[in-house]
Amino acid sequence: MDDTGSLAISRRGMIAGGAASVAITAAPAVAAAAPAAAGATMPVSMTVNGTRRSLVLDTRTTLLDALREHLRLTGTKKGCDHGQCGACTVLVDGKRINSCLSLAVQHQGDSITTIEGLGTPGKLHPMQAAFVKHDGYQCGYCTPGQICSAVAVLDEIKAGSPSHVTADVTRASPLTTTEMRERMSGNICRCGAYSNIADAMADVAGVTA
Repeated sequence: MDDTGSLAISRRGMIAGGAASVAITAAPAVAAAAPAAAGATMPVSMTVNGTRRSLVLDTRTTLLDALREHLRLTGTKKGCDHGQCGACTVLVDGKRINSCLSLAVQHQGDSITTIEGLGTPGKLHPMQAAFVKHDGYQCGYCTPGQICSAVAVLDEIKAGSPSHVTADVTRASPLTTTEMRERMSGNICRCGAYSNIADAMADVAGVTA
């Protein structure tokens, strides 16, 4: 007796059956994971520009979005949102970071300084004043991140921290604009005002550009 007719399965039937099995298998896992991902919040308290701020945030909120969307400190800019342009640079406990790459909940108890905390129109930070003096900006979109990074770079050099590009630099060697440019390489200016930015940093550092 030929049983091939009863055992034959069409290609279409196999695909449909397989897809249904995958859907049935995956559905419980997706359903179980969705509520946890959507509703997870945590309290976070940090000092921002000298003022203690407490927030309850979705655990997926970046520090950049916490500053811009929750604290309305829009001086810090969202550029690439992938840590590649430096427009979102802020200072965390005096060290520069790309705030788009850092979760806000990681900064419990930290001290955050944004461009608003460096100076005011009536009392500019020396780096802000130098950027104005040397025309270190054009469209200005990257400028807050450039200034925050520039302030941190001079502090890094003063502290003797090695450059990610020239790790062999020591403070026995004279400070050069080449070193400052290398340390600033993570901050992109699409207008191309790099020479003016270097001049502003050299002015604050007290070296010849």
